[in-house]
Amino acid sequence: MTDHELERLYDSHAGGLFHYLVTFTRTEADARDLLQELFIKLARGAAKEGVQSEKAWLYRLAHNLAVDWLRRRKVRWDAEEKLLQEMESGHHPVTDPDSVILANHFAEAMKSLPDEQRVVMQLKLWEGMTFEEIAEAQGIPLNTAASRYRYGLEKLRIVLRPLYEELT
Repeated sequence: MTDHELERLYDSHAGGLFHYLVTFTRTEADARDLLQELFIKLARGAAKEGVQSEKAWLYRLAHNLAVDWLRRRKVRWDAEEKLLQEMESGHHPVTDPDSVILANHFAEAMKSLPDEQRVVMQLKLWEGMTFEEIAEAQGIPLNTAASRYRYGLEKLRIVLRPLYEELT
């Protein structure tokens, strides 16, 4: 596929494809990543022979990428959920009653976070990973990892503020 043809496809269809991908990913960052992956695939020469509708072909490619992404994501989320449950099940026994209460409130606050934020928070706080390592492990851009952490921290502050004020 020529650069000119690739540019024409992008100009004609990228906006619609992006909105379509957001319906799968529910985040703009992930949809942008999939859109980029789609156009990389096109640049590398995705087969276009026998295509009756260019638009339908592009949306089929986008759909297939999104379904693959959802499958990968489900496997990752299941593994992360299992790890979080193991962490909450008491690998670190605490005997101080106030510490138990604090740990329970924190665990509940973590559960209230969206999955993407909770996982990044866990990797940063418990695993001590850098944002670069988190981005690589999650298959997300560095800025996305950092922003998910920042949003997660803000939500934890809001949820835990009453407990903090009660203790001080």
